[in-house]
Amino acid sequence: MIETSLGTVAYINPSSIGNNYSYKEIEYIDISSVESGVLLGTTHYQISDAPSRAKRLVSHGDTILSTVRPNRRSFLFIKNPASNLVVSTGFAVLRASDKIAPKFLYYLVTNQPFTDYLTANAKGAAYPAVDTEIIARARIYLPDRPEQHKIASILSAYDDLIENNLRRIKILEEMAQIIYREWFVRFRFPGYEKVKMVKIPIETHCNASLQNRIPEGWEVKKASECIEINPRIKVDKDNSKPYVNMAGLSETSMIIQCNEFRTGSNGSKYQNGDTLFARITPCLENGKTGFVQFLNEDDVGIGSTEFIVLRSKGLSPEFVYLLSRTDDFRNNAIKSMTGASGRQRVQIECFDKYQTAKPDKKIINKFTEIVRPMFQSIHRLDLKNNILSKTCDLLLPKLISGEIDVEGMGIDVQ
Repeated sequence: MIETSLGTVAYINPSSIGNNYSYKEIEYIDISSVESGVLLGTTHYQISDAPSRAKRLVSHGDTILSTVRPNRRSFLFIKNPASNLVVSTGFAVLRASDKIAPKFLYYLVTNQPFTDYLTANAKGAAYPAVDTEIIARARIYLPDRPEQHKIASILSAYDDLIENNLRRIKILEEMAQIIYREWFVRFRFPGYEKVKMVKIPIETHCNASLQNRIPEGWEVKKASECIEINPRIKVDKDNSKPYVNMAGLSETSMIIQCNEFRTGSNGSKYQNGDTLFARITPCLENGKTGFVQFLNEDDVGIGSTEFIVLRSKGLSPEFVYLLSRTDDFRNNAIKSMTGASGRQRVQIECFDKYQTAKPDKKIINKFTEIVRPMFQSIHRLDLKNNILSKTCDLLLPKLISGEIDVEGMGIDVQ
């Protein structure tokens, strides 16, 4: 194992869009598109409409890392990208030379000593950042190529399991949302053919999906009549409780990241089955919403004051979460926002204005019977991923530093 600088084994920002760029369209990755080594999505742009920061071309085997507020969450290994994939200049693109295996390079720069080095050398107060010279000067320990491949192979096995579980989580949530839309937006629930559609008997501020007709036997209700808003929950100030901040909510998934415990009683209070709904801009517009199912039975958690807690009242917890993810529900909340620019917040009264079709109890029970196992499976898969991530985090520094010797391990590295 030799000690060297990163700049001697990797090319930093090797290519960018220039005058000879032949594509008229690009797929774009910005900082918000990457979370803990996972690509959440790309945005399609015509070159003429692309953001000014869309400059850096990437290839298979590249590693991208955030240069602004560098941390362990903003890294991504590029696999089989579209030929026109471009990342923001908020990322540095690292490309392996023949001295280092591409996947080993990725693990090397996600190792905590490296991220600590970036954080310690970031410049600027409001938006601390690192430049290419700082990245290039980073000191690294480099084993020989066979060992690099073995280390990458071990860690990739964990990443592959995590990625597979994330795909399953995404599919399960999409399935639940499809069933919700089919039953409660299109009104194509089991037996719908035999149910008469009737006109809504009152003038309402209903959501667009109702279109003045609902199935016979259903009721038009204000959201505040079938959802309890910020339910009152007593908590012991002296006991330590799970705490969720805004960063713990996802923009695309029900999963809530909770890695902190606090005493006290300030902030939002919630229990299993509640939905946490961001009330402040731009978090609400970006989709930050979560479903609570990580607590022990009867436990209470606390969280940011910028959450609105939604609890089922005559519906089901799963129905409330899926409703909160709809564009109609979110847009109603966004329209109610007041306050200074950049700090606008939802007004609770907006839930009196939003009306929805409340199904009969039989349909609600049948719906819950189908989707609740999906929600539970998502929670179990997330627990597995947490265990895999912690194990990988423990192995990573030991493997990179050579504390765990892989030389004699019979590992297939093809």
